[in-house]
Amino acid sequence: MSSTDIDTGHRAGLKEWLGLAVLALPAMLLFMMLTILFLAIPQLAADLEPSNAQTLWIIDIYGFLMAGLLVTMGTLGDRVGHRRLLMAGAAAFAVVSLIAANTSDPGLMILWRAVLGIAAATQMPATLGLIFAMFTDPRQRGIAVGVWAGGISVGTGLGPVLGGALLEAFSWRAGFLIAVPVMVVVLIGALLLLPENRNPAAGRLDLFSVALSLATLLPIVYGVKELAKDVAPTLPLASIAAGVAFGAWFVIRQLRLPEPLLDVRLFANRTISGALGVFLLAATALGGVYLLFTQHLQLVEGLSPLRAGLWVLPAAALLVLVSTLSPILVRRVRPGYLIAAGLAVQVIGYLMLTQVGSTGGLPLLVAGFMVLYPAVAPSMALTTDLVVGSVPPRKAGAASGLATTCSDLGISLGIAIIGSIGAAVYRAQVGGALPAGLPPEAAAAARDSLGGAVSAARELPAELGAAVLGPAREAFTSGLNVAAVTSAVIAAGAAILAVVRLRHVPPTGRPAEAGQPTG
Repeated sequence: MSSTDIDTGHRAGLKEWLGLAVLALPAMLLFMMLTILFLAIPQLAADLEPSNAQTLWIIDIYGFLMAGLLVTMGTLGDRVGHRRLLMAGAAAFAVVSLIAANTSDPGLMILWRAVLGIAAATQMPATLGLIFAMFTDPRQRGIAVGVWAGGISVGTGLGPVLGGALLEAFSWRAGFLIAVPVMVVVLIGALLLLPENRNPAAGRLDLFSVALSLATLLPIVYGVKELAKDVAPTLPLASIAAGVAFGAWFVIRQLRLPEPLLDVRLFANRTISGALGVFLLAATALGGVYLLFTQHLQLVEGLSPLRAGLWVLPAAALLVLVSTLSPILVRRVRPGYLIAAGLAVQVIGYLMLTQVGSTGGLPLLVAGFMVLYPAVAPSMALTTDLVVGSVPPRKAGAASGLATTCSDLGISLGIAIIGSIGAAVYRAQVGGALPAGLPPEAAAAARDSLGGAVSAARELPAELGAAVLGPAREAFTSGLNVAAVTSAVIAAGAAILAVVRLRHVPPTGRPAEAGQPTG
């Protein structure tokens, strides 16, 4: 990636390191926004009264559009300048966060979360593009990328904790408002500390490829969500098939374009395809269980948002610790084996969640999460370096964008797929367990989601409300158990893939053996 204003080859000074702090802020905040609403679902559901499908869309449309547009925005940043794109995205994110915080319609909330995802997509590749331009010394760049990746780890773990504190003191709307001062700091810091960086030789932005990429992702997600409902499968399956067809069209187009939006030939590299595949599976396994875990803390265990957030805090602290240690351990251990070991530990954590009951299950629930959550850190911390280190410098920006795409796409896919599995189990079990004599509105709300059951129970006489909550909580816990089994299978597959596809990559502390392939 070339720059118009940066003299490549110099060592970074104080201004660059202060600029890195500015770039770490959006990396932390934008991934925090993936998870900050997890604990807000009960309050948000009570205020906006969304359906279960609308709730899932509110949670994960942000991540899908962010992931789906990262490569596009990286190409756009090459053309118009990464600092300019970062500032435009930060300004849009602040304004739309204010609007979302004052929204009371679930359909509009989905829209504003979608716009926030687009604004986030403009910033993530810009932060990496500026890091690669500002830190041209390989050792300094490695440290800078590590700080940036650490910001993502902190943001992902901090989301529910900060969300719980804000919910306790204010309301779910504060989860949006917290973004405003952060983005103001990013805007000021960008003006004072960050240089402009663009690639004069950047190719044109192929808008048709952008449309094909979204036409691939969104119909598949829609189909998966609809399959979880009690509806005829014809339309959902047709939607999934359409998404797959658009995906094939997208790949064919990229192979034929002289300047593709996404260089799919990168996936021919054994290390890149292996690392991205493993990380996508690991993030998918985690995403849905993470959401169900935070809902279980509040809706089944009855914890306040703040107490629920505090139960997440130990696992989040361990995640940051393991993320910090992973680049050190990989100097002596092959990254494929280290990532596989982490995923094997994750499988144990998921299996612990399969044994959680609807009553008295809090210790096992928290213990299982403390085992599985930090275990994703090796794949999270090492993927970017594995991918970027496997391509020529001129393709480093595109390769790093793929790593970021896999991260939030995986989390969003997990929410959609595994969250939908949990919802389907809930609906299948709760329907025949509700007491007779319920008002039709209360019965419909209880059958749709546990949040609906909790809201309905508040409006019923105490004895009847308890008769609704008991079966609903049991059904939700069964959904969590089945989701955990699904995640365990996915994580086990990812561990096997890591050993098979990445075992050729040597520890970073010694060079590759003679004759050993590196790609």
